[in-house]
Amino acid sequence: MKHTLYIIVALLSLAAHAQQEDAWQKWGPTEGLKGGGFIVRAGYVVGGTTPLPLPAEIRKINEFSPRGGVSLGIDGYRMFSKRWGVSLGAHFFWEGFHTSADVKNYYTRVKRDEDVTDGYCTGTNVTNTEMWGVTIPLLATFRISPRWNVSFGPYLSYYFKQTFTGEVYDNEDGIGYLRVGSPIGPKIDADRNTPFTYPDDFADNMRPMNVGIEVGFDWKALRHMNVFGLLDWGLTNIWDPKFEAITFKMFPIYGTVGVAYRY
Repeated sequence: MKHTLYIIVALLSLAAHAQQEDAWQKWGPTEGLKGGGFIVRAGYVVGGTTPLPLPAEIRKINEFSPRGGVSLGIDGYRMFSKRWGVSLGAHFFWEGFHTSADVKNYYTRVKRDEDVTDGYCTGTNVTNTEMWGVTIPLLATFRISPRWNVSFGPYLSYYFKQTFTGEVYDNEDGIGYLRVGSPIGPKIDADRNTPFTYPDDFADNMRPMNVGIEVGFDWKALRHMNVFGLLDWGLTNIWDPKFEAITFKMFPIYGTVGVAYRY
């Protein structure tokens, strides 16, 4: 009787193991557990470009509104074992954001009519930016289970086009002005009808490339269809080191969610 019980337990264990291996095969690469292939992605992009940490000059965030963008890309992947692999991709994107913040003694360069002045602004600062480019991630991938993959690694982004516009005017308390040259310099008032605006050369002083870290997940909803999420955290200041109109570093942080087809 005891030997019969051992045999039954062994057979059940073998059946469970075979079923588990079948699941890995079913949700693995198209051909075998150590194969490779391609993933075509389409996603919705949200996020923003922000200083880290927030400087003391920014007293209150009134509004932060990601300008939802799109991402289209392809990844080539190779699995070296049942769980571990690597991928290399090219993701074309459009992304941007809008923000409004109350500032005090915020150093920048502004324009009114045709006059450009460096000084310290107090009031409401509104900023808008958009970026078009391509991100190239090189990621290690790990299969948590037959249907769940996570990935992590560096990326390089190259921007085809960038815009950075903004204006400064009076806040809700009616306070809006520029101190020329220093925080106690000559005062020039501004309101919503006559705001200070950023000069056109701000975008010209943005770096054309950015390096960062990408983390992501893929859930295999169907045999060839994935649901995915990505987070790109930029590690490079968007401003050229010689640009002095913005005194703090700013970093792009954007997330993408979407669907993908796996070949």
